[in-house]
Amino acid sequence: MKIGIIGAGNIGGNLTRRFTAAGHEVRVANSRGPETLADLAAETGATAVSVAEAAQGAEVVVVTIPQKNVPGLPKDVFAGAAEGVVVIDTGNYYPQQRDGKIAAIEEGQPESAWVAEHLGRPVVKAFNGIYAANLLTHGRPEGAADRIALPVAGDITDVVRRLVEQIGFTAVDAGPIAESWRQQPGTPVYGADLDADGVRAALASASPDRTAEWKA
Repeated sequence: MKIGIIGAGNIGGNLTRRFTAAGHEVRVANSRGPETLADLAAETGATAVSVAEAAQGAEVVVVTIPQKNVPGLPKDVFAGAAEGVVVIDTGNYYPQQRDGKIAAIEEGQPESAWVAEHLGRPVVKAFNGIYAANLLTHGRPEGAADRIALPVAGDITDVVRRLVEQIGFTAVDAGPIAESWRQQPGTPVYGADLDADGVRAALASASPDRTAEWKA
C-alpha cells in the first residue's frame, strides 16, 4: 500500500518505521524539508518528500502535526492522491501545552471533526492515545495474551483497522468521528495500554466534558 505521512515527529517517525517494516511504500514529509529526513529515510527505506508531495499516489495519508498547524497545510495537499484516499488524524488538542485556544473545540466540537472541517474531507482518528515509543515496543502477534488495543473512530475505518492490526495491535471500533471525543486527552482510554475489552469499557465510560488540564 502507498502511504503518505505528513509530520515526522515522534508518532509520524515511528509510524514510518512500522509501516515500512510491514512492507508498505511510505512517503514522509515535515515542515522543515525533505533534506532533514535523510536519516529516517536511510533507516527505513521511506522516501523523504515535501509536504506538497506527500499525498502523491497515496491510498492512505496520515496527518500527524500539531493541531494549531492543520489550517496552514496547503489547500491542495491531497491533489494527486489515489481516488478514495483515507486520511488518518493522529492529532490531539493541547491548549495549555502547545496549541493555544481553539474556540470550536473548547465549545465541544470533537478534535478530529475540527481537523476534518479544515482539511475539507473525512478523517479517521487513530494512533492518538498511544505513547510514540510504544508503537515500536508494544506490538504483539494476534492472540498474544499481552496484546493491547487501539481505538479507531470514523466512518471509513476498514483500511485503518487493518493497518493497526498489521503492526501488532487490536483495532477497536470507537464509533463515528462525532464520538471521537471518547479518545481525546483526558479520557480513560487516552495513554492507557488496555486490551480490547478494556478499551471498549474505557470508551463507554468517557465524559464529553474536557478536564481542566485539557482546557485553554
